Amino acid sequence: MYYETYGKGEPLLIIHGNGGSTQDFTNQVPFFKEHYQLILADSRSQGHSMDPGDSLTYEMMADDLNALLDSLHLDSCYVIGWSDGGINGLLLAMRHPDKVKKLAVTGANLWPDSTAVQPFVYKWALWFSDTLSRAPSTPENKTIRKLAGLLAFQPNITTAQLHNIKCPTLVMGGDHDVILPQHTLLIAQSIPKSYCYIFPNSGHSTLIRYKDEFNNKVLEFFQQPYREITGNEVFK
Repeated sequence: MYYETYGKGEPLLIIHGNGGSTQDFTNQVPFFKEHYQLILADSRSQGHSMDPGDSLTYEMMADDLNALLDSLHLDSCYVIGWSDGGINGLLLAMRHPDKVKKLAVTGANLWPDSTAVQPFVYKWALWFSDTLSRAPSTPENKTIRKLAGLLAFQPNITTAQLHNIKCPTLVMGGDHDVILPQHTLLIAQSIPKSYCYIFPNSGHSTLIRYKDEFNNKVLEFFQQPYREITGNEVFK
């Protein structure tokens, strides 16, 4: 598994989206390396991380990240996940709860249908996966087929499973995101200790289009204690 590290301090794992790599965070590395030891990894079948297998799941990738943290002798870290990286972050917090101190995700979804994803994008993902299933089985097509399968048929996370996330979580998205804003809100509402932030006038690439606001929001979330807002606190 290919990975890079930058900076010093408490560890911060940053996870890329579908078909991405460590190179996707040029707007985050210079900022966060001043505060944390950054760990950026290429998920299996993506970037410089190879994967000869026939199947690919988000659960596999979350467990890969857990194994990477073990290999670095890190018992816990902060986590940022974008898109599929956000899904991996949610799964890491569910499957390996001791590993995640605080979690910030943007553009994540729980399931692949038109209640979660823009309908035209969901239809495209099904068409793309079906087209690739009938394409010649070259090594390149095999990799793309696995990544397309993620978009069309995964993840399959229930809101009940999110109740098991113990760490404070910041759930973000754009108001015109590929992931529907109401689905982003549902994710936040299903995690016991969560905040929700929707970037206005934004699509899926919140951490690019609004890089400064994104970076500062996440840093503030990581550095400030989680605040329970109940009872009369809702008026404040």
